[in-house]
Amino acid sequence: MTIQTVATTPFAGQRPGTSGLRKKVTEFQQPGYLENFVEAIFLTLGEGAERTLVVGGDGRYFNRQAVQTILRMAAAHGIERVLVGRGGILSTPAVSCVIRKHAAFGGIVLSASHNPGGPDGDFGIKYNIENGGPAPEKITEAIFANTQTLTAYRISDAPPVDLDVLGSTRIENMAVEVIDPVADYAGLMARLFDFDAIRALFARGFSMRFDAMHAVSGPYAHAILEGMLGAPAGTVINGVPREDFGGGHPDPNPVNAAELIALMNGPGAPDFGAASDGDGDRNMIVGRGLAVTPSDSLAIIAANATVAPGYKHGISGIARSMPTSTAADRVADALGISCFETPTGWKYFGNLMDANLVTLCGEESYGTGSHHIREKDGLWAVLFWLNLLAASGKGVEQIVREHWARFGRNYYSRHDYEAVDAGAADQMMQALREQLPELAGRRLDGHHVAEADDFVYNDPVDGSVATRQGIRIIMSDGSRIVFRLSGTGTEGATIRLYLERYEPDPARHDLDTQEALRRLAEIADDISGLRRRTGRESPTVIT
Repeated sequence: MTIQTVATTPFAGQRPGTSGLRKKVTEFQQPGYLENFVEAIFLTLGEGAERTLVVGGDGRYFNRQAVQTILRMAAAHGIERVLVGRGGILSTPAVSCVIRKHAAFGGIVLSASHNPGGPDGDFGIKYNIENGGPAPEKITEAIFANTQTLTAYRISDAPPVDLDVLGSTRIENMAVEVIDPVADYAGLMARLFDFDAIRALFARGFSMRFDAMHAVSGPYAHAILEGMLGAPAGTVINGVPREDFGGGHPDPNPVNAAELIALMNGPGAPDFGAASDGDGDRNMIVGRGLAVTPSDSLAIIAANATVAPGYKHGISGIARSMPTSTAADRVADALGISCFETPTGWKYFGNLMDANLVTLCGEESYGTGSHHIREKDGLWAVLFWLNLLAASGKGVEQIVREHWARFGRNYYSRHDYEAVDAGAADQMMQALREQLPELAGRRLDGHHVAEADDFVYNDPVDGSVATRQGIRIIMSDGSRIVFRLSGTGTEGATIRLYLERYEPDPARHDLDTQEALRRLAEIADDISGLRRRTGRESPTVIT
């Protein structure tokens, strides 16, 4: 084995987005493309003597090849030890768990999360720091800067590592340990939740379906739900990870998880349904005939946190991304704790958790988690709901309706306009920014605008400032309209429109969500020219 120095030239556009670098598989397959980005990571981090690195991904197409490249480059940069999941598999939450348990200096996660897979699909890579969370902007910007100036990358010519056999081997002077991808994570879940109570729930005949969407959470759900907790065989569906996610879109929402929704809305539906996404960090919670919004799920978990052993002493605070509904704010107010509003991106929660300011975090895009790791965690949220169902003896609908009766209902929806012309999207956002000074104080179709701004976040821990994080139009009755450009797509631009209306009256908690939000959607179109500017008469996806 020898370490080679390979001449290269920069590729344009390797700036990490909301959660890493995401591009089409075909872009990553270009000679030197992946190598350049990985080299930029190692240049940013410095040489790796006496360091442990964690590597794994969601099993999508190109995952195995990328793992082998990263291992050979890590050896060339002097990393002492790499922990890699068997088969190159580690869910994003499991990467965070392993980093923290083994005191690694960081990890490389291979995933495009909920984006489609396969040869014509998407691929992604991101770096997580020593706390287990996504790298902050100062690191991702340094990585990007290095991608623009490097002239060579270093790599060992060692043969491929057998990723399917547990145990240790070496590349150059680096130890490579192929680990069980589930074990450390499952052990952590067993400490956080009352597994005895959940086992008893299943033993009483409780029925459930967990849709793993042919993605990475399948092995974790099989091991924990059907193995450790005794759920009947068949509880986990679509549980074998596939490189193309079975041809589906591995985003756990009512549109993409239509099979599960149909099951839960049909005759003889199970008591409980859930789903997770491509890399296992998102979740959808479903009762019979009721899909729980992610915003409500966060609020309900917060309001009932002490039912789980890992949270029996209560929670220190809650954090939510700005577009997420204010349902969690009302719970925080009732509990007398803080609720922080952050930009979209789990990296913004890390400082708050490290400073013990918050225990629970959530994003409207089906991401929920806690301070047990530094990533959102799909199966964790499902286990929390199972613990709550076991402790309360109630069903999903009863729990949700009792929560609304106590705190009020936040009607909430996200309208995605995907793959629109990037120039048109930028022009729309700029035109909205120019309107902001005159919007505050206006009446819009019966709503009084209390505040209109382009959200700015001042981190209370390190003092960093994040600007232009989304346009907020906040009404005096608590209703909100939010516009934001997403950073997770790989084609054109994705405009996300968020609509929220607060309803305190229990007699009005059974309205159709889109009808309840119709007037706000009309106001949003009037002030933004969304349909006219994009040429779209309706959203691509409504969740």
